[in-house]
Amino acid sequence: MRRPNVLITGTPGVGKTTLGKELASRAGLSYVNVGDLAKEGQGAVPNLPAVCAAGELYEGFDEEYDCPILDEDRVIDELEDRMSEGGVVLDYHGCDFFPERWFHVVLVLRTENALLYDRLQSRGYTGKKLQDNIQCEIFQTLYEEAVSSYKKEIVHQLPSNTPEDLERNLDQIMQWIEQWMKDNN
Repeated sequence: MRRPNVLITGTPGVGKTTLGKELASRAGLSYVNVGDLAKEGQGAVPNLPAVCAAGELYEGFDEEYDCPILDEDRVIDELEDRMSEGGVVLDYHGCDFFPERWFHVVLVLRTENALLYDRLQSRGYTGKKLQDNIQCEIFQTLYEEAVSSYKKEIVHQLPSNTPEDLERNLDQIMQWIEQWMKDNN
């Protein structure tokens, strides 16, 4: 039985992981958080070196943003077989490097700026990293990235401000998945 692949993207702090895990659980799909996948491939080393060894999913470390730099080609190689099988909810804040053929729906979560600011601040984001992520949300950067990377009809923005938004989104996505399954099996 064929099952759809779902991409959940958006600025850090919008609720991708919360939605993705719950959606995968309710829909019987597998869940992949690309950031966690890369950390596992890295051996979950807390302080990554500036230059990472070959075969890992990071290609370096960004001192300015205090975060590792994902090796997008290696991530795609790592995920290719799993994505071609279908039935995956993929969670990552960027999306333009994933192959278009992978996804049946792309969901861009959006959060009001004041809420997002508080969420990111509580995660320890400060300075340029905090401001750049807020600007990313204000200017709809990830939505624009999604509509320029995938067929516009599969890209959907969803509000992600409250627990009620989460439930509404889950109900709506579950209805879509059920319809997709009927139409494609």
